[in-house]
Amino acid sequence: MADARVEKLAQILVDHSAEIKPGDRVAIEATTAAQPLVRALYVTILERGGDPHLLLELPDQDELFFAHAKDEQLDAIPTFRKLAYEQFESRIRIHSATAPRALSGVDPAKQRRRQKAGASILETQMRRGADRSFKWVTTLYPTEGYANEAGMSLSEFEDFVYRACHADQADPVAYWHKVESKQQKIVDRIEGHDQVVLRGPNVDLSLSIKGRKFLNASGKANMPDGEVFTGPVEDSLNGFVRYSYPAIYSGVLVEGVELTFSNGKVTKAHAEKNQAFLMEMLDSDPGARYVGEFAIGTNYEIDRFSHNILFDEKLGGSFHMALGAGYPETGSKNKSIIHWDMICGMQKDAEMLLDGEVIYKNGKFVF
Repeated sequence: MADARVEKLAQILVDHSAEIKPGDRVAIEATTAAQPLVRALYVTILERGGDPHLLLELPDQDELFFAHAKDEQLDAIPTFRKLAYEQFESRIRIHSATAPRALSGVDPAKQRRRQKAGASILETQMRRGADRSFKWVTTLYPTEGYANEAGMSLSEFEDFVYRACHADQADPVAYWHKVESKQQKIVDRIEGHDQVVLRGPNVDLSLSIKGRKFLNASGKANMPDGEVFTGPVEDSLNGFVRYSYPAIYSGVLVEGVELTFSNGKVTKAHAEKNQAFLMEMLDSDPGARYVGEFAIGTNYEIDRFSHNILFDEKLGGSFHMALGAGYPETGSKNKSIIHWDMICGMQKDAEMLLDGEVIYKNGKFVF
């Protein structure tokens, strides 16, 4: 029997996230493992008058690529993705890996080389996404691989995914509108200030948000969503953070990451596992050692770590920062070929101060 929540998720993505209008060209990026959601999206986009284009991959396509690609192929810009990102009105990406850690054994230098080849595509996404001329959104289709990573059965993980996306609601689009309204109150309280100080067992850090815009992440670019974020002043970070959750990038799990910042730049970096990969990514380019995003997670339906950044960065009671590329619409000027989110829990003995006033304590806003 078809899962009605898949149809609801397609409705959220088309009507709320990408806001598809007649004539919109939409690239649907997914592996064939996400066929039920791809099919639902295809039909829903057509019903709204859009023009869907499938950019489908094999579930193990990246693994095959890195195993067999020559240098010139690693350096090649993906033709159809480049065209879609430059010309289309929308892109819906569905993470749908069946073996999420398949790339953990790939040479980091190869991965960095491939990221460099796609740097212009990421820049186009950020630039066109800023003015919504390119309405991009990223989501996930539950697979056995993701369920295993999260330590759940497939059925449990499906419930987790659809609950976090609110695809179990009678009117999920209306629900996300309520989330947007609630989070706007947080944005209004924080924006326009200067100094943020984070204190807790795993963090002692200060940064500036002066002149920067906070965005209300309520399902437009990510699904699930639930965060408020900005791009901190690039040279303002000072102190340290020990990320309390593993940091995952390109399928590689890096555990026990601790970073020290001086005038915005990572000056010391340590990882308990996969230190070499961490350093390789930090040396990707000059912008990789600076922070492009500072965010606070607000989705308390995401109540456990799932080893998937799309969900984990929205954990209620946490903050995260992304090394590398920032979002221009926040005022961020940081550019890089990477954008690597790392998460720190603030649920216990922790607080956040805004220009000297405590506004957040033990995982909750207090205003």
